[in-house]
Amino acid sequence: MSYAIVGFGKIGQALAHAFARKNIDVTVASRRPPEALAPQARAIGPTVVAKSLREALEADTIILAVPFGEHREVAKALPSWKGKTVIDAMNAFPVPEELDGLPSSAFVAKAFTGAKLVKGFNHLIAATLAADPIVEGGHRVVLLSGDDEDATAPVAALAKQLGFAPVKLGKLNEGGALVHARGRSWGPLIFQDLFKKEQ
Repeated sequence: MSYAIVGFGKIGQALAHAFARKNIDVTVASRRPPEALAPQARAIGPTVVAKSLREALEADTIILAVPFGEHREVAKALPSWKGKTVIDAMNAFPVPEELDGLPSSAFVAKAFTGAKLVKGFNHLIAATLAADPIVEGGHRVVLLSGDDEDATAPVAALAKQLGFAPVKLGKLNEGGALVHARGRSWGPLIFQDLFKKEQ
């Protein structure tokens, strides 16, 4: 399984730290050329490699960490997303009217034709996401939701591999709604820093 993070702002870099901590290879890309990202990628760790967006999108699993309004530009970079898993780590706030009542992930899924989309890694602030997820004998929780169990299970396995405790919240219109901003307020689970003790 190959992984890429698209977007190399605070959240993208925080996720790169999580991969580097476990020595898992990950490609990072953004609108900027790979040379611009390379020094920061190298500073995070040897398993983090900056590439062009086109090269990054060859990965099996792509984590979207771009500002919400830019996801459609990323979606246009491939004619079909069949066979890809897209992890939506973005938050839409303030809520764009174009969502028309849909959870933001369901809206994003429409742009990535053929992809399996899982919402995840979006409810923690960057500094928390970058920190070691093992705290006082427990694992920091990552909330996941998706309409396709075949996609959610490997994303849960990745979260576990990164040291987090994955908690599945059901489908996008169920769990997605709990971490989705509405009006001027955040969903009830957004930014909650939860831990799961070892069983």
